[in-house]
Amino acid sequence: MPAPKVGTTEAMDGNTAAAHVAYAMSETSFIYPISPATSMGEMMDNWSSMGRLNVLDRPCAVTVTQSEAGAAGAVHGALAAGGLSSTFTASQGLLLMIPNLYLIDANCLISARTVAKHALSIFNDHSDVMACRQTGWAQLCSNNPQASFLSRFSSSVTI
Repeated sequence: MPAPKVGTTEAMDGNTAAAHVAYAMSETSFIYPISPATSMGEMMDNWSSMGRLNVLDRPCAVTVTQSEAGAAGAVHGALAAGGLSSTFTASQGLLLMIPNLYLIDANCLISARTVAKHALSIFNDHSDVMACRQTGWAQLCSNNPQASFLSRFSSSVTI
C-alpha cells in the first residue's frame, strides 16, 4: 500500500495507521511477530522491500529478530547510534522489553492487549501499557484509528 497523499481520505484500521506513522518516522525497524502487532511489522517489511521512502527520503531498513528482547536490544543500539527506530509489540512481549525500556529514551507505538494471567487472553485492555508507564517512555495513545493516524500531524502526545 503506497503512502496516502496529503489532503486525501483513506479508510484503514488502527494498526495500519500506526504503521504509516512509524514507517514515515523511522530509519530502522526491528520486528518480531506477536499478535496484535504482527500486521504492523509485516506492513513495514513490505513497504521497505517495495522501496517506499520515509520522511528522510530513504527506505526504512527492516530486520526480523528472534525475540522481543532482541528487538528491544536492536532498537536500543540503533537509538544509541543516533538513528530513528521503531518496533511493535504487545502483552507479554512488551513486558519482556521492560529492562531495555528503562535504558532507552525514545518514543514507541504500542498496540495494547491484556497481559495473560491464568490463561491466554485475546481481549484488549491497557494492562501491558500501564505496566510500562514508569519507564519514562512517551507513549502515543488514541481511542480510535483516526486519532492514531492524525497524531503525525499533531504536536500533542498523551503521556
